[in-house]
Amino acid sequence: MPALASRGLEGGFEDAVLESQRVFRLCLQALSRPGVAVPMTTGLKAIGPLRPATAAILLALADFETTLWLDSAARAEPDIGAFLRFHTGAAICDDPDDADFAVVLDPRAVPALGAFKQGMSDYPDRSSTLLIQVDHLCADGPTCTGPGIDGAVSFWAEPLPADFAAQLVRNRKSFPCGVDILFVAPAEIVGLPRSTTTRANGGG
Repeated sequence: MPALASRGLEGGFEDAVLESQRVFRLCLQALSRPGVAVPMTTGLKAIGPLRPATAAILLALADFETTLWLDSAARAEPDIGAFLRFHTGAAICDDPDDADFAVVLDPRAVPALGAFKQGMSDYPDRSSTLLIQVDHLCADGPTCTGPGIDGAVSFWAEPLPADFAAQLVRNRKSFPCGVDILFVAPAEIVGLPRSTTTRANGGG
């Protein structure tokens, strides 16, 4: 497939070291300030439904020692898997429980958070980080508290499954195990680590 080979060779960072460091810092900022949108721009091109920001995060964080899980929307685009394998060296796994990073392009159909790798009490870092592409980030939503948050912040993303807020509550109860989440909007990212407590407005 000459066109795909050319795309794979030319579609990565122009300066891999500097760009990876920049994107890593943005991800760290998002996860250290949960619920606060962080602008994310990149010179990468979209690959089908895979947004440039999502691709940039994976190029910065994934490598040959990590595993990637792709949802059905991502697997339906062969160029996405080829691009990620070529530029990161990461293996693509079939089971979300084996994933270091999970790529969710269809947020309405994201698997239950408990289906992903949760880590262990001795090694809580051996868990999945989910990259969930969403259309909108909302300041009007559940109240988030916890490390990195000054008091409280309201945050939500759309679209998500109807029970997603309840899943976040269960994810927090598993701390220090559980998953971390990066929501990827068209031009911004928001982090929601497992240390964040989420409560529905009105005390639910």
